Amino acid sequence: MGCLHSKTAHLLRSPDHPSSLPDTHKPDPANGDPAAAADPLVPAFKEYSVDELRKATNGFSSECIVSESGEKAPNVVYRGKLDGNRLVAVKRFSKQSWPDAQQFVAEASGVGKLRHKRLVNLIGCSAEGDERLLVAEYMPNDTLSKHLFHWDKKPLPWEMRVRVAYHIAEALDHCNTENRKIYHDLNAYRVLFDEDGDPRLSTFGLMKNSRDGKSYSTNLAYTPPEFLRTGRVIPESVIYSYGTVLLDLLSGKHIPPSHALDLIRGKNVLLLMDSSLEGQYANDDATKLVELASKCLQSEARDRGDIKFLLTAIAPFQKQKEVASHVLMGLPKNTVVVPTMLSPLGKACARMDLTAVHDILLKTGYKDEEGAENELSFQEWTQQVQDMLNTKKFGDIAFRDKDFKNAIEYYSKLVAMMSGPSATVFARRAFSYLMNGQAELALRDAMQAQVCIPEWPTAFYLQALALSKLGMETDAQDMLNDGAAFDTKKHNAWLQRLDNFGIVFGWTQWSRKIRNLMDNEVLCKDVSGEQARESLIAISDPVVDQVLDLSFLPALLDRVAAANRDGHEKYVSELMSISNLQSPDIKT
Repeated sequence: MGCLHSKTAHLLRSPDHPSSLPDTHKPDPANGDPAAAADPLVPAFKEYSVDELRKATNGFSSECIVSESGEKAPNVVYRGKLDGNRLVAVKRFSKQSWPDAQQFVAEASGVGKLRHKRLVNLIGCSAEGDERLLVAEYMPNDTLSKHLFHWDKKPLPWEMRVRVAYHIAEALDHCNTENRKIYHDLNAYRVLFDEDGDPRLSTFGLMKNSRDGKSYSTNLAYTPPEFLRTGRVIPESVIYSYGTVLLDLLSGKHIPPSHALDLIRGKNVLLLMDSSLEGQYANDDATKLVELASKCLQSEARDRGDIKFLLTAIAPFQKQKEVASHVLMGLPKNTVVVPTMLSPLGKACARMDLTAVHDILLKTGYKDEEGAENELSFQEWTQQVQDMLNTKKFGDIAFRDKDFKNAIEYYSKLVAMMSGPSATVFARRAFSYLMNGQAELALRDAMQAQVCIPEWPTAFYLQALALSKLGMETDAQDMLNDGAAFDTKKHNAWLQRLDNFGIVFGWTQWSRKIRNLMDNEVLCKDVSGEQARESLIAISDPVVDQVLDLSFLPALLDRVAAANRDGHEKYVSELMSISNLQSPDIKT
């Protein structure tokens, strides 16, 4: 249910969370531990509006399709991002599927009650008009089909194949326990790998495929015999399909069961085995697993055994339980570290809060370009310059009013008119592109803003936003970290200037108070600290301004209301006390 990974979605996850530990440290339902059955990070099932899911998938953009058959698949799966930065897989059924909306929602709600670490949990659905949509957890590391049949760097190792077989059996066993005994069309596409490299079974297969109740869409050669005879699926049909997947794991090829059974009956068991696995397994182990697959593929349903039998049979073949799945598969395991210092803009970008980003960009204005060469600040007053200033004015008004289409138009004209680039104009146009669903253009403009001011955190944060919208979560996290690093550098520079200021004038009490405020990060967003800002004017005198640029103080005061709202009375009181201090009184 996906091929890209989101690290940003787990920024708040602790490194000690069970999902970051090897399997041996995780709760195990097979050992009777109920904690394994549900992940507290998985949201409860809910109904979404079609508009929410359309927004999450950029209008069901072809760029978001993760189905391995692409747009040719009868029911297309998209990568999506919900509000709150959660990546999801959205399955969009064809128009003819599920004509009864109530039946669809009822079926999805039933499946959505299941929660297990071996399942790709279903977290929502939508049924409006002709649309029938399912929403599930997003799996970033591809399908079993991709790793078995279309691998790039190295084939799936033997130990991992045994683990896949066992985990699928665990997932099916949990479904049986919850009275969900029918799984439709179990195959290698239904098994996906999560961020830890652990295999999980898609819950999409717990729902029928279409209005006529068909449960198998694959080649008839792989379909359970009883389904061909009667058109009905029984619990033993799932065991048959499990046998076909076990054959896939052993052979590395999609072999028709009839052909495999001929080889087994002819005692040519090892001819079935994937040649790339040579030397990784004992021949006796391979023989026993092939015989297990053969038992699953018996033509008579009663001869196949059940899921409990499969669990017991496969368990002894797991020899490296202590090795994490991502290590066995050779997948990178990136530990996400939350930046130690994020400005309000950085925090807004990290949580994909576009409203907050817009507010901050508005309040910041063009002040970050003060001191830089700026086309608007020194050109001669000609009609051309007046036209340019008018264009900037109209662009700024459109940006303020959230008329992002016109903002793009005016800022594009402005860029063409200016002989020297403006980082803020590129930043505002980048954000406008983001709001207009043009993430690639937004990324380009954010990079241009960085060219204008190489260490400007805003440019990095906007690049992180654009990359995240494009599904490039690792790169987005890198940009977020870079922006935080430059924020920290700027923050430390202010602290050093504050210290120097206190030493030069002996006003250590004053500088210490402001430093404590900054260290305590009462740097929330909001404005409405006008009264405090006015009273702080008393601090600003010409002598002070020559040593320390106090232009940052209004920004500090902008956070007063938010601090007050959050109950940080002592910080508000501390800030207000600074504004009441007079320089002669605070010399030490």
